[in-house]
Parts: sequence; structure tokens; C-alpha cells
Amino acid sequence: MYQRAYNHRGSGVYGRNRSSYGRRPKRRQSGESKIDIARFINRASPVTTEKYIAQHKFDDFNISETLKVNIKKKNFEEPMPIQDQSIPYLLEGKDLIGIANTGMGKTLAFLIPLINKIINNKSEKVLIIAPTRELALQIDSELKGLTTQLGIFSAICIGGTSIWKQLSNLRRNCNFVIGTPGRLVDLINRGAINLTTFRSIVLDEVDRMLDMGFSKDIKFLIGSLPKQRQSLFFSATVDEKIKTLIREHSNQPVTVSVKTRDTAENVDQDIVRVLDKSKKLDTLRELLIRKDFTRTLIFGQTKHGVQRLMVELNKGGLRAECIHGNKSQSQRQRALSLFKEGKIDILVATDVAARGLDIPQVSHVINYELPKTYEDYVHRIGRTGRANNTGKALTFV
Repeated sequence: MYQRAYNHRGSGVYGRNRSSYGRRPKRRQSGESKIDIARFINRASPVTTEKYIAQHKFDDFNISETLKVNIKKKNFEEPMPIQDQSIPYLLEGKDLIGIANTGMGKTLAFLIPLINKIINNKSEKVLIIAPTRELALQIDSELKGLTTQLGIFSAICIGGTSIWKQLSNLRRNCNFVIGTPGRLVDLINRGAINLTTFRSIVLDEVDRMLDMGFSKDIKFLIGSLPKQRQSLFFSATVDEKIKTLIREHSNQPVTVSVKTRDTAENVDQDIVRVLDKSKKLDTLRELLIRKDFTRTLIFGQTKHGVQRLMVELNKGGLRAECIHGNKSQSQRQRALSLFKEGKIDILVATDVAARGLDIPQVSHVINYELPKTYEDYVHRIGRTGRANNTGKALTFV
């Protein structure tokens, strides 16, 4: 796959070399990771011109003309598979389970029909639950772009920001309430949100929310809604826990699955062997100064480890910021904006940045520390290779 990237004693080897080519990489020792290292190596399939043939165009859907104009302004022409197949069912008011790889347009798939529902009935209210603050903010941003001139308003309810401002926004009687589970429960307990007035709910990245321990909050939130409602569940994976949740809280849902495989076909995946841990940071620096590393997202495990790594990279003259749970929301948004705008080259993050975020033109994802599960790995590397571009993912072992 890749040639030897560095040769000084004690450092690792980047990809397969003469001594290891063709051999199945060994597992890490017990206690370090249960993921077989071989799963981090995969050649990207060539990006071809063949593409999904949509059955509809956005103009074909029975939605508001103003909404169609807003969709065109966003330069959305033909629906992506999850949008093409989900929107007709959602416009009919059906419950739905949407299964798709990360970066496949799930947000637009549920926003368009729900916005149209509110256009037809301004008393309608929608609750959207996301696992992370960043994803909630991204959904809200997409919503605002689609509701220009429509008089539809939203309230964002997430931790790390002023709850008093959120209380004020909720008094505006917004049609959309978008938030993370913990903050939503807090606001309900304060009497600021009355879920009996909501007739639609979206759970985005359901698998991530359950992994993060939000199961109790999710059940409380869904259980507080009217029984007559439209329930939408979007996820990249659906295990038995999610199936049970859906069975208990939906009404004959339609399943739309456009997932092709666990990892993106156009992400080139490889490993970086580091034989001497004291050389790990030097090895990372050697990679980051290469010309093809134009916009790099680096994942670590802990908040403190991510912070330390960012400081060390900056000391070495590299432009880096970080995102983790100890950062205020304004700090996290600033770092993300700088990265998206190309004002910094490197973003170091915990898994708060692994789900749902649409960051354009990420050339490389580096797993500087191993993910806890293979599912986490899949979502981490899903930040590159988006919009039919080829991306690269490297995992330090």
C-alpha cells in the first residue's frame, strides 16, 4: 500500500513493508484492544463515475414550492439514496427506520418532509435528538438554510451553553426543538418543554446515543410524547438494543436501508507501526508535514490526552486545535470553524467529533489512539472520503 515513511531506529513503519507484506498483523496484547489490527487495513475501491440513479428529483416531491426554492439555493439537485427512498414514506406520515453509512445525507432525509409538515400546519412541533452538541448544531444549521422565508423557527438545547438563553428561545413557541438528551431532560424538568404538544420525533445516530449511556433519557423523552405521533430513527447500525427500543416506541415502521458495507469504500485504510512508544509523537509529526496531509483529523481517547497532543503539535510549529468534553461550547465551535475554513490544518479530538459532522475535504483521519470498538472506528474514518472523494485513514498500532 504505502512505502516506508521513516527509518530512524525505534520508529514504526507506515503500512506494509518488505518484512510484513502479506502477513496478517498480530492482535494487540490483552487489555489494549480487542479489535483485530487487520481490520484497519483496506484498499479503497476506485471512485467511479457510476452512481445511484434516483427515482425522484426534489421537484417531484409533493412539498411546498418555497421549500423547493430553498433546496435549489442549497445546490441540492438529485436526492441521495436515503433521501430518495425515505422522503416519500415520511411525507405519508409513516414511522421510519433509516439505515445508511455516515455522510449519506440522513439529515436532509428527515428535515425536508418535517419542514413541509409544519408548512401545512404551523401548530405542528418536532423534537430532534442528537448524541452530541456538534451534531445538534449542524442539524440546526441545515434547518435554517431550508426554512428561509418560511417563518419556521427552532430552539437549540445543548449543554455547554447558557440555559437561560435556551429558556428564552423556548418561550417563542418554536416548531423545532433540537437538542442532546441530558439538556432536554433538564429543560423538561424545569417546565420549559411540554412534550405532549409534539407530534413528531427524530432520533439521529441512535446507536451512538445508546453507546453513550443515554438509554434512560431516551426512553423518558419518547415516553413523554403523545402516542399518536410520527417516529423516525436514523442510524448507521441497528443492534438488538435499538430494535427493542424501536419496537416499543413506533407504529409499524418502514425500514429503508442503503448501507453498503461497514466502512466507506473510498477510504484507503492502513496502519502505522510504532515499535518504541517514545517515538510515537515524532512519527506523527513526520506524517503531518507531508504535502498530501492537507486537512487532518486526529482522534485520541481522553480529554487530557487530546489537549496535551494539541499543545505538543503547536510547539512543533504545526497549526492545530482540539475538541473535547472539557472545552466550552464556544471553544469547540471556534476550533471546528477554524478547521472547516482551512485556517488550521489539524484538529485533534475525542470521539465527540466522530459522529455526524460534515467537515469538507478532510484528507486524512489518524487514529493516534485506538478506538474502543470497531463501530467507533467506522465512524471516525467516516469523516474522510466524503462526497465521492478518496480519503485516507491511518491507525497507530
